[in-house]
Amino acid sequence: MAGLARGPARCDIGAMSEHDKIALVTGASRGLGAALAEALAGRGWHILAVARTSGALEELDDRIRGAGGSATLAPLDVGQPEAMVQLAQAVLERWGGLDLWAHCAIHAAPLSPAGHIDGKDFQKSVDLNVVATRGLIGLIEPLLRAREGQALFFDDARAGQKFFGSYGTTKAAQIALARSWQAENAALGPRVRIAAPAPMPTATRARFFPGEDRSRLTPCKAEAGRILAEIL
Repeated sequence: MAGLARGPARCDIGAMSEHDKIALVTGASRGLGAALAEALAGRGWHILAVARTSGALEELDDRIRGAGGSATLAPLDVGQPEAMVQLAQAVLERWGGLDLWAHCAIHAAPLSPAGHIDGKDFQKSVDLNVVATRGLIGLIEPLLRAREGQALFFDDARAGQKFFGSYGTTKAAQIALARSWQAENAALGPRVRIAAPAPMPTATRARFFPGEDRSRLTPCKAEAGRILAEIL
């Protein structure tokens, strides 16, 4: 497929029916993104899994294929505009559009007092959480409209909480952008959904809250199932 990065024997689309629904999951390698990808694959969707980490994507693919599902792996950085343009073109050529886009890709900068936020970390948060999301919306909107699809965002910004100045600011900006897109497309589509996920035992949360009792958190697979039950 032109424009799509491929791992060895990982992008065989032959098992996929032309009638399958197509889900793009950005940030699919771990946590909620991986759980959503597996849950959708279990419902018969074909997954286009995007993340920077090839090894984690291949592990996801093994789990999906082991359960009888199908996936295409795209080890790409959503913060690279040229790569995302090529991805969108490849999706259009191969499938004609998308049925769902679940956006789980984030940059989670270390927690810090507002007066001590590292400039490079803050800029990376702005670039990935806000700028890249803006670019993706422009590229993916026509793909979703082509198949009457929907987009899914996740509001976990913790805006205004102490030490969350970098993550909270940029994730809140991302959700504000998504809400504007949602309002603009209320009549014509695509439908834009914004979920509020429960606290989950992800690697990001472990960095934010070291020493937390993770047994009290909601497993990612359970939360993915709950969210999909609400939107599908």
